Amino acid sequence: MNVNGKPCRSIWKKPGDDKVIQIIDQRDLPFRFTVADLKTDGDAERAIREMWIRGAPLIGVTAAYGVYLGLLRVRHSRSMDADMEVICRTLGQTRPTAVNLQWSLQVQRDAVLRAGLNADKIAAALATADKIADEDAAMCEKIGNHGVALIEALSRQKNGAPVRILTHCNAGWLACVDWGTKTAPIYKAHRKGIALHVYVDETRPRNQGSKLTAWELGQEKIPHDVIVDNAGGHLMQRGMIDLVLVGADRVTRRGDVANKIGTYLKALAAYDNKIPFYAAFPSSSIDWNMNDGVIEIPIEERDSEEVTHMTGESGGKIFSVRVSPAGASALNYGFDVTPARLVTGFITERGICPASGTGLISLFPERQTGAHG
Repeated sequence: MNVNGKPCRSIWKKPGDDKVIQIIDQRDLPFRFTVADLKTDGDAERAIREMWIRGAPLIGVTAAYGVYLGLLRVRHSRSMDADMEVICRTLGQTRPTAVNLQWSLQVQRDAVLRAGLNADKIAAALATADKIADEDAAMCEKIGNHGVALIEALSRQKNGAPVRILTHCNAGWLACVDWGTKTAPIYKAHRKGIALHVYVDETRPRNQGSKLTAWELGQEKIPHDVIVDNAGGHLMQRGMIDLVLVGADRVTRRGDVANKIGTYLKALAAYDNKIPFYAAFPSSSIDWNMNDGVIEIPIEERDSEEVTHMTGESGGKIFSVRVSPAGASALNYGFDVTPARLVTGFITERGICPASGTGLISLFPERQTGAHG
């Protein structure tokens, strides 16, 4: 996607030095565009845990590169496979909800264990991380190619009037390698000349919507308004929303969706107002070993300061201010689970399907015989 008119991914190898992985430090957006260097697996771990990067697909890709950087660190080890397990275990503890993290680490394990000498293991880890990154970008573009049909159909129904889309959190290209999940259909529609207007949930407490999604849409010159999280239901009641698009951090075998906190409430409002509600995600976000999302999906609880404080910019300086009484305690659950019954359908790299176990199997028939990682 574009940054100041130039194509950019969210993560890449430093030109001329593939021992350094570079990322967009999302903590500084939208106030400044900062590139951070990841030189060790510890850097990758910190970037994931402290949300320099975020979004389930990008977390998985960053972890994959983290394994590669870790193997570079222990390149003279006599027990690299054992060292890799420690590296994977440490990276795997950074963010519990997004399944892409564990998926990418397992792909790396398999690739490294098949290689022989240490140098071969390192080369395999780099090649595998590159492949995961490229495949993520390709899957997201396919999600856009499939999902744009929904927007085209709504545009025809409205005789070309702007299709009004509500989003929650980011799930844009900043949350992936490129294109994004829920934003990919939006970008594809915009590039086809379809009239759009996006209502962007601010997405408290970290404001990924107002900071990141709005920044992305601005870069692509897509008309949008930032709204407070609690305005979505009101807009739906007033007939101002045609479609709700969200991403997913984990989807269970029967179709329950874990996504950024507040998604469940948007799904309830959409259901009550008969507005289509779609979750867009790559197949790496499906957890075929889980069924009941409300019971089984681990929900990350983050630092309460994300709720009691807010970050902003003034006079060119980025700073944090307290917005609640000193000493006030706060709960900060990062995600909630939307039951499949409230979701109209899924948009994946293989197409669109109903939000159900049967729907998922229709796109992924190889999973019919049983769950496996």
